[in-house]
Parts: sequence; structure tokens; C-alpha cells
Amino acid sequence: MDKINATVIANFIGGLIFYWIDMFIFTSDRLAVQWEVKDAVRCVDCGREARGYRVIRAKEYDRTRDIHPQFRCEACSEKKTEELRQRGIEI
Repeated sequence: MDKINATVIANFIGGLIFYWIDMFIFTSDRLAVQWEVKDAVRCVDCGREARGYRVIRAKEYDRTRDIHPQFRCEACSEKKTEELRQRGIEI
């Protein structure tokens, strides 16, 4: 087999491997939870000013186009996360 054919086959195999790894990374439900973190925000639950957290997207939960995002302090965020889990949303 000459070098050109070997190179074509190697690139084809590498491309297939790269394609399937990318498919896993960008479409996997296990990697789908996205958080937004901001410093010095007011918690919508307790009113405390602290670092704020919010879930933007998870399986069957999408707040990417939320006009008024609700940030929570760490303690309230943990409570909200547990509430979402009880509703069946995987976080």
C-alpha cells in the first residue's frame, strides 16, 4: 500500500473516531446540565447578597431564554436543586 492510500485510510479512521467523540460530548444527557454563576447578586429566595447560581439547562428543563433569570445563593441553590430532582429533572 502506498503512502497516499495509507494516509487517506488513517485520516478516515481518525475522522470517524473524532466524530463519535464529538457526538458524545455535545449530545450526551450526562453532560447537558449548564449552570450560570455570577458574583454579588441578590438571592431571589432569601434576599442575601452573595455569589449567585442558577441552572440554565438540564434534561427536560430549559431556561436559556429567561427574560428575568433567578439567581440563588449557595444554600438556596442546593434547596432548589433538590426540589428540581424531586420533580424528576436530572441535575
